[in-house]
Amino acid sequence: MARNQEKAQSMLYRFREAQAEELGLKPIREKRPYLASEVDTVPEAERWRQQVIREIARKVASLHDSSLSDYQIRDLNDDINKSMREKRHWEDRILELGGPDYSKIGPKMLDHQGKEVPGNRGYRYFGRAKDLPGVRELLEQEAPKLPQKSRHELYKRIDTDYYGYRDEDDGGVLVEYEAQQERLCK
Repeated sequence: MARNQEKAQSMLYRFREAQAEELGLKPIREKRPYLASEVDTVPEAERWRQQVIREIARKVASLHDSSLSDYQIRDLNDDINKSMREKRHWEDRILELGGPDYSKIGPKMLDHQGKEVPGNRGYRYFGRAKDLPGVRELLEQEAPKLPQKSRHELYKRIDTDYYGYRDEDDGGVLVEYEAQQERLCK
Protein backbone atom coordinates (compact mmCIF):
# COMPACT_ATOMS: atom_id res chain seq x y z
CA MET A 1 0.00 0.00 0.00
CA ALA A 2 1.49 3.32 -1.07
CA ARG A 3 1.61 6.33 1.22
CA ASN A 4 -0.49 9.40 0.54
CA GLN A 5 2.60 11.40 -0.38
CA GLU A 6 3.57 8.82 -2.98
CA LYS A 7 0.04 8.79 -4.35
CA ALA A 8 0.07 12.55 -4.74
CA GLN A 9 3.24 12.38 -6.81
CA SER A 10 2.02 9.65 -9.10
CA MET A 11 1.47 10.42 -12.75
CA LEU A 12 -2.13 9.23 -12.66
CA TYR A 13 -2.98 11.52 -9.75
CA ARG A 14 -1.52 14.55 -11.52
CA PHE A 15 -3.36 13.61 -14.73
CA ARG A 16 -6.70 13.32 -12.91
CA GLU A 17 -6.13 16.68 -11.17
CA ALA A 18 -5.45 18.40 -14.50
CA GLN A 19 -8.49 16.71 -16.02
CA ALA A 20 -10.72 17.89 -13.15
CA GLU A 21 -9.46 21.46 -13.56
CA GLU A 22 -10.17 21.39 -17.30
CA LEU A 23 -13.72 20.14 -16.73
CA GLY A 24 -14.32 22.80 -14.09
CA LEU A 25 -14.83 20.29 -11.29
CA LYS A 26 -11.95 21.72 -9.32
CA PRO A 27 -10.98 25.39 -9.15
CA ILE A 28 -7.78 26.26 -10.98
CA ARG A 29 -5.02 27.20 -8.56
CA GLU A 30 -3.48 30.47 -9.58
CA LYS A 31 0.03 31.50 -8.67
CA ARG A 32 0.33 34.80 -6.90
CA PRO A 33 1.84 37.43 -9.22
CA TYR A 34 5.48 38.19 -8.50
CA LEU A 35 4.88 41.94 -8.72
CA ALA A 36 1.91 43.62 -7.10
CA SER A 37 1.82 46.11 -9.97
CA GLU A 38 0.65 43.32 -12.32
CA VAL A 39 -2.77 43.32 -10.62
CA ASP A 40 -5.32 45.86 -11.84
CA THR A 41 -8.33 45.41 -9.56
CA VAL A 42 -8.79 46.02 -5.85
CA PRO A 43 -10.64 42.73 -5.09
CA GLU A 44 -7.90 40.67 -6.71
CA ALA A 45 -5.15 42.59 -4.86
CA GLU A 46 -7.02 42.12 -1.58
CA ARG A 47 -7.30 38.39 -2.28
CA TRP A 48 -3.52 38.12 -2.71
CA ARG A 49 -2.97 40.26 0.39
CA GLN A 50 -5.15 37.88 2.38
CA GLN A 51 -3.15 34.93 1.07
CA VAL A 52 0.08 36.57 2.25
CA ILE A 53 -1.48 37.24 5.66
CA ARG A 54 -2.46 33.57 5.97
CA GLU A 55 1.12 32.57 5.11
CA ILE A 56 2.46 34.94 7.78
CA ALA A 57 0.06 33.51 10.39
CA ARG A 58 1.06 29.94 9.48
CA LYS A 59 4.77 30.78 9.71
CA VAL A 60 4.39 32.59 13.04
CA ALA A 61 2.47 29.61 14.43
CA SER A 62 5.17 27.19 13.27
CA LEU A 63 7.80 29.41 14.88
CA HIS A 64 6.62 28.20 18.30
CA ASP A 65 7.58 24.59 17.52
CA SER A 66 10.01 23.53 20.25
CA SER A 67 11.88 21.13 17.96
CA LEU A 68 13.28 23.94 15.76
CA SER A 69 16.96 24.79 16.03
CA ASP A 70 18.26 28.35 16.32
CA TYR A 71 19.19 28.38 12.63
CA GLN A 72 15.73 27.24 11.59
CA ILE A 73 14.16 29.91 13.79
CA ARG A 74 16.34 32.59 12.18
CA ASP A 75 15.42 31.36 8.68
CA LEU A 76 11.73 31.27 9.54
CA ASN A 77 11.91 34.77 11.02
CA ASP A 78 13.62 35.96 7.81
CA ASP A 79 10.79 34.41 5.78
CA ILE A 80 8.20 36.14 7.94
CA ASN A 81 9.90 39.51 7.44
CA LYS A 82 10.03 38.87 3.69
CA SER A 83 6.31 38.09 3.71
CA MET A 84 5.63 41.25 5.75
CA ARG A 85 7.46 43.27 3.10
CA GLU A 86 5.37 41.58 0.39
CA LYS A 87 2.18 42.36 2.33
CA ARG A 88 3.21 46.01 2.44
CA HIS A 89 3.65 45.95 -1.36
CA TRP A 90 0.12 44.60 -1.78
CA GLU A 91 -1.26 47.25 0.59
CA ASP A 92 0.49 49.99 -1.38
CA ARG A 93 -0.96 48.59 -4.62
CA ILE A 94 -4.46 48.48 -3.12
CA LEU A 95 -4.08 52.12 -2.10
CA GLU A 96 -2.92 53.03 -5.64
CA LEU A 97 -6.01 51.35 -7.09
CA GLY A 98 -8.29 53.36 -4.81
CA GLY A 99 -8.86 50.81 -2.05
CA PRO A 100 -8.62 51.29 1.72
CA ASP A 101 -5.42 52.41 3.42
CA TYR A 102 -4.51 49.40 5.57
CA SER A 103 -1.50 51.14 7.10
CA LYS A 104 -3.83 53.54 8.93
CA ILE A 105 -6.57 51.09 9.89
CA GLY A 106 -4.41 48.04 10.55
CA PRO A 107 -3.27 46.86 13.97
CA LYS A 108 -0.34 48.67 15.55
CA MET A 109 2.85 47.00 16.75
CA LEU A 110 2.98 47.14 20.55
CA ASP A 111 5.86 46.49 22.95
CA HIS A 112 5.70 44.40 26.14
CA GLN A 113 4.28 47.36 28.07
CA GLY A 114 1.45 47.94 25.57
CA LYS A 115 2.92 51.11 24.08
CA GLU A 116 3.10 51.55 20.32
CA VAL A 117 6.57 50.82 19.00
CA PRO A 118 7.99 53.80 17.09
CA GLY A 119 9.60 53.05 13.74
CA ASN A 120 8.30 49.49 13.50
CA ARG A 121 8.65 49.25 9.73
CA GLY A 122 12.09 47.64 9.82
CA TYR A 123 13.22 44.12 10.65
CA ARG A 124 11.11 42.54 13.38
CA TYR A 125 11.49 39.47 15.57
CA PHE A 126 8.54 37.15 16.21
CA GLY A 127 7.88 34.52 18.90
CA ARG A 128 10.92 32.45 19.86
CA ALA A 129 13.15 34.55 17.62
CA LYS A 130 13.11 37.21 20.36
CA ASP A 131 14.86 34.74 22.70
CA LEU A 132 17.76 33.94 20.37
CA PRO A 133 21.30 34.76 21.53
CA GLY A 134 22.14 38.35 20.67
CA VAL A 135 18.59 39.34 19.82
CA ARG A 136 17.46 39.88 23.43
CA GLU A 137 20.37 42.30 24.01
CA LEU A 138 19.57 44.06 20.75
CA LEU A 139 15.93 44.53 21.70
CA GLU A 140 16.75 45.74 25.21
CA GLN A 141 19.07 48.47 23.98
CA GLU A 142 17.53 51.84 24.49
CA ALA A 143 17.93 54.63 21.98
CA PRO A 144 20.71 56.99 22.94
CA LYS A 145 19.25 59.88 24.87
CA LEU A 146 19.81 63.28 23.35
CA PRO A 147 21.07 65.92 25.74
CA GLN A 148 18.13 68.03 26.76
CA LYS A 149 18.46 71.76 26.50
CA SER A 150 17.89 73.83 29.57
CA ARG A 151 15.11 76.37 29.76
CA HIS A 152 17.69 79.14 29.54
CA GLU A 153 19.10 77.77 26.27
CA LEU A 154 15.61 77.53 24.77
CA TYR A 155 14.74 81.11 25.71
CA LYS A 156 18.03 82.42 24.25
CA ARG A 157 16.64 82.14 20.70
CA ILE A 158 13.39 83.99 21.44
CA ASP A 159 13.47 87.64 20.41
CA THR A 160 11.02 90.21 19.04
CA ASP A 161 10.86 88.42 15.65
CA TYR A 162 9.48 85.34 17.42
CA TYR A 163 6.51 87.32 18.74
CA GLY A 164 5.98 89.12 15.41
CA TYR A 165 6.60 92.65 16.66
CA ARG A 166 8.71 93.62 13.64
CA ASP A 167 6.45 92.25 10.90
CA GLU A 168 5.66 95.72 9.55
CA ASP A 169 9.36 96.69 9.30
CA ASP A 170 9.68 94.91 5.95
CA GLY A 171 8.85 97.98 3.87
CA GLY A 172 5.15 97.27 3.50
CA VAL A 173 5.57 93.97 1.67
CA LEU A 174 3.56 92.05 4.23
CA VAL A 175 0.77 94.66 4.39
CA GLU A 176 0.52 94.64 0.57
CA TYR A 177 0.40 90.82 0.50
CA GLU A 178 -2.33 90.72 3.17
CA ALA A 179 -4.40 93.30 1.23
CA GLN A 180 -4.04 91.21 -1.93
CA GLN A 181 -5.17 88.06 -0.11
CA GLU A 182 -8.18 89.92 1.34
CA ARG A 183 -9.24 91.01 -2.17
CA LEU A 184 -8.97 87.42 -3.41
CA CYS A 185 -11.10 86.09 -0.56
CA LYS A 186 -13.97 88.55 -1.24
